[in-house]
Amino acid sequence: MAQNASLIFDLDGTLIDSANDIQWVANKALSEIGATPISYEEAVSFIGEGAPLFVKKMIVARSIESSKHDFLLEQFLKFYEDAVQFTEPYENVIPILEILNSRHELGLCTNKPLKPALKILKHLKLDHFFKCITGGDSSFGRKPDPSPLLNTSASVGDGLCIYVGDSEVDAETAKRADVPFLLFTEGYRKTPIEKIPHTYSFSSFNKLPELVEKILENTNR
Repeated sequence: MAQNASLIFDLDGTLIDSANDIQWVANKALSEIGATPISYEEAVSFIGEGAPLFVKKMIVARSIESSKHDFLLEQFLKFYEDAVQFTEPYENVIPILEILNSRHELGLCTNKPLKPALKILKHLKLDHFFKCITGGDSSFGRKPDPSPLLNTSASVGDGLCIYVGDSEVDAETAKRADVPFLLFTEGYRKTPIEKIPHTYSFSSFNKLPELVEKILENTNR
């Protein structure tokens, strides 16, 4: 019976509030072709499915020729690696990760490309918590494909895989992987909480250790 967890986290909108930096990156890329900037609300609505799809949504929103996608993606990724100015962890993320790290094996599975993910994790001093970090440009594909989540969990340890995320994409990933899903309600979701499949939800990270233990207790019955 599982006594510990392979606890896998999403990044943007789950552990860190990065929308302001992502908006900055998008608008730097758009400025390279003289296009109109996107708003904060638009940036939030585009987050979650990886950089190529973010750029595709940006192109549609600004009626830009699709032929400019590759150039804009190249510019987006160039600026993305240095986008650390406005990003902060959500409240109590660091002390709660310290608690969870003493009890469980932690990993991270994000659709953010690996280089900017590692850069922001190091900048915020979060990188040391995770035994495995999988980016959206890995060979396992992107969420909601369950492969990156399952491979991250397998690399972390043999405990029960529990996924922690904030979005519809994360919920679908957990569903396809057939693992419990803990929904952080203060991130970048577009859908009401009750319409997103989840095992438990939480608005404060202080609640997270209790919910992890609750899942493990139910599994061990």
